[in-house]
Amino acid sequence: MRKKTIVIALGGNALGNTPLNQVELVKKTAKIIVDLSEKYNVAVGHGNGPQVGMINNAMEFAANKGGDTPDMPFAECGAMSQGYIGYHLSQAIRNELKNRNKEKEVAYILTQVLVDKDDPAFKNPTKPIGNFLTKKQAEDKAKENGYLYVEDAKRGYRRVVASPLPKKIIEINVIKSLVENNNIVITVGGGGIPVIKTGQNLTGISAVIDKDRSSSLLAHDLKADMLLILTTIDKVMINYKKENQKEIDEMTIKEAKKYIDQGEFAPGSMLPKIEACIDFVEKSDEGVALITSLEKASEALEKKTGIVIRK
Repeated sequence: MRKKTIVIALGGNALGNTPLNQVELVKKTAKIIVDLSEKYNVAVGHGNGPQVGMINNAMEFAANKGGDTPDMPFAECGAMSQGYIGYHLSQAIRNELKNRNKEKEVAYILTQVLVDKDDPAFKNPTKPIGNFLTKKQAEDKAKENGYLYVEDAKRGYRRVVASPLPKKIIEINVIKSLVENNNIVITVGGGGIPVIKTGQNLTGISAVIDKDRSSSLLAHDLKADMLLILTTIDKVMINYKKENQKEIDEMTIKEAKKYIDQGEFAPGSMLPKIEACIDFVEKSDEGVALITSLEKASEALEKKTGIVIRK
């Protein structure tokens, strides 16, 4: 019997605000991933919004202070975030496997993802990165560095950067091979390092690809049975933070598109998650998408919580 494949999209905010905080948080994440790997072939994508923002801020600060620290391009900051998040995740998963005496390998693939250099997203930044700020802090920062800051899901203000659509996962063939051989694979970190084609060559570009979109593409390429998006809430809601707020257990593609047209989901927050689910389900023969919190992943797979999106 064919072992089913699940692609997990893990939110960057679930990874903590500092490297030390992340080391502790990924231990819990690793337990959930290993639990799922006992039933499924597993590929894991993850976000990097807080992390890439932190790295970018640190590199800019050091470069502006003078000395020997060079300006660091944003794509390279993304690669750095992939590296250290992948190191923490893969180490925690490996340790959890050893604690359970499980013979399974873990692979982290530094991943490039092709985008269109003419994607309209470059003229309309929407992807939040970095720490949450007050309105006053954001206004002061904008005057200082010229970046754009917007309110993120009523939790504070964050810098936004371009978020072009992923077109192709460059390392997809090696990812497929590893997943099909029952390895846990961590890939498309931070949505992947965004690259464009210049002639026959690839070149990095300043942007952050939405990790849910890249995970959706990954799930399609792997012919996965499920896309599981893990975020900070147990269930998706409509009329969010209003008196008539309502949890939704299940949506068809048609219903999801209706809610999008009604403006129910915030850009840069829940909207790309819903759109990623729609994209995967529409292109899949029988695949379904599921959104829930990291803590409730196992319960959601037993249909006790979360929201399922199906055809």
